[in-house]
Amino acid sequence: MDEDERAIRELITTWLEASKVGDTEKVLSLMADDVVFLMPGQPPMRGKAAFAESRAAITQLHIDATSEIREIKVFGGWAYTWTHLNVVASPIKGGASIKRTGHTLSILRKQPDGKWVLFRDANMLAVVTD
Repeated sequence: MDEDERAIRELITTWLEASKVGDTEKVLSLMADDVVFLMPGQPPMRGKAAFAESRAAITQLHIDATSEIREIKVFGGWAYTWTHLNVVASPIKGGASIKRTGHTLSILRKQPDGKWVLFRDANMLAVVTD
């Protein structure tokens, strides 16, 4: 595994850990300012501010996610990842959890300082019914 792939794997791990503890600032530091998220049935979410706003709306939820990396390909200063993601959102004050699972396809960009950031993300998660 080369240095870029290792750094991208670390970005994914850091994202999941920061999401679990509600560290939105850390998650924001892992994305480009002009990030775009694509989700089924939703308009594109553009930019860090939109992401931060969406996170503010779920402050009453505990997020626990696991990711299985299926593929990472690096092309110079660009890379993509294909992952299978499982997310459980549980109300902090109790109640039924919402489980979502599916694939994501993400494009990452290497910054001039060598740091990788999320640039585009297509999230194809679906609600799991038990």
